[in-house]
Amino acid sequence: MNQVSDYPLKWVKPMSHIDAEVLKTIIETAHDHFFVVDGDGRVIDVSPGAVAVYGLSREELCQSTVYELAERGVLKPSVSLEVFRTGKPAQLMQQTATGRRVIAQAHPVYVNGRIERVVSRSMDLTDLQWLQDEYSLLQRRFSEHLKRTNAHSIGDDMALDSLDHKLQVRSQLMREIALLLKRVAPTDATVLMLGESGVGKTAFARQLHRWSERRDGPFIDVNCGAIPDSLFESEMFGYQPGAFSGAARQGKAGMLEQAHKGTLFLDEIGELPLPMQTKLLKVIQDGTLTRLGDTRSRRVDFRLVVATNHDLAGQVEQGAFRLDLYYRLNVIPVTLPPLRERREDIPGLAELQLKRLNDRYGQEKMLHSTVWAELMSHDWPGNVRELENWMERAWLSSAGDMIGGDAQVTLANGANRGILGEDAPLSAEAATAIDGGKTLRQAMQAYERGILARLCDRVPSTYAMAETLGISQPSVVRKLAKYGLSVSQRK
Repeated sequence: MNQVSDYPLKWVKPMSHIDAEVLKTIIETAHDHFFVVDGDGRVIDVSPGAVAVYGLSREELCQSTVYELAERGVLKPSVSLEVFRTGKPAQLMQQTATGRRVIAQAHPVYVNGRIERVVSRSMDLTDLQWLQDEYSLLQRRFSEHLKRTNAHSIGDDMALDSLDHKLQVRSQLMREIALLLKRVAPTDATVLMLGESGVGKTAFARQLHRWSERRDGPFIDVNCGAIPDSLFESEMFGYQPGAFSGAARQGKAGMLEQAHKGTLFLDEIGELPLPMQTKLLKVIQDGTLTRLGDTRSRRVDFRLVVATNHDLAGQVEQGAFRLDLYYRLNVIPVTLPPLRERREDIPGLAELQLKRLNDRYGQEKMLHSTVWAELMSHDWPGNVRELENWMERAWLSSAGDMIGGDAQVTLANGANRGILGEDAPLSAEAATAIDGGKTLRQAMQAYERGILARLCDRVPSTYAMAETLGISQPSVVRKLAKYGLSVSQRK
């Protein structure tokens, strides 16, 4: 078996015996599973824990090449081979011969322009599942602790006195979440907001900022899904004068720099391109960034809050999201429940939106008593955003001072159907798909395309379409591109 001290590496300076022993200790005691491969693909050394994952002894692995291991199915696929192919760091999912699924990352070591070594590490996703279970356990324990100490006590009521009234936290579940945010607000711990679209992640991120020691600093809200990939780096990191064609003469500070001494809120973090994930990780680790076209780094100090309605752990498994960034972000995970699981909050949210509309349009309208039962029984798949949009449609469509009643008893039940009209027929595409014996997925896609196609002729923009459907604008853009559709440019 090759030892670390035997490595024929071309170091910038000779490697001492102590340094070699330190490197050997790192490899042999690391929690991750390390591979060190030379420029010809020969395995120089592996960490002992790799045996359980890949099914071969350390000696067998060190007598092989990554080409042979890939051909035998021990590495499916080989991340080291991907590095040799591209010349760049790589990350991918592996299915090992032992049936395990692991995330593998590899980095090239260049000497005189040639890859002399590839260092890779892999993590068994069993560990990731264990961490997720641990987080869930901690959240359950916190919830049980609040119940034991009576979350409705005077002390907790006073603690939430400073909560923005727009959030309308009345349910026990949301009170527990608000109290958790209040307790972590004075720290600089990264908070990961999870939940369906429209549950209020941005509003709670702003409340967290107001409760924090950085309340007098800026709150920078960035929707990662709304910035084109080609502009992402310049928008996030800023640029120097003349950095690229069309750059402002005075340069520009990026979003990260603008958040200095404040809070940076990255919404739709799951939409962050992989190259930007790497750069963001470096900023988080080092606390510095470099503008496009600049040679000097700048220190930045911000509290990071991120949000997503995606399954980030699933994206990690698919290789679409960096594992190390996931760990950095998943410090304080907070899951905001959908509106259907906290119906006690519906009356307050409806009354608040009604007040906003009355103030905006200068008229005092009321909700008919018959509407409340329907509001409370509806599932609101679009959550708070859908409720607010429905309230505005109902307000504008009511002729008198009363919203609902005999003339409008179907408003709540027709919330979803009213988007496209109560009599919207099944699209020709969906009908053809069903009659042609297509799968349910194909039929649903055909129906979705039909809905989008009809809306393209009825709404003026993708933002209006997003409000109508109760989804985010980036989601609308992606769906239109998927089906080759576009919104009609009309007033």
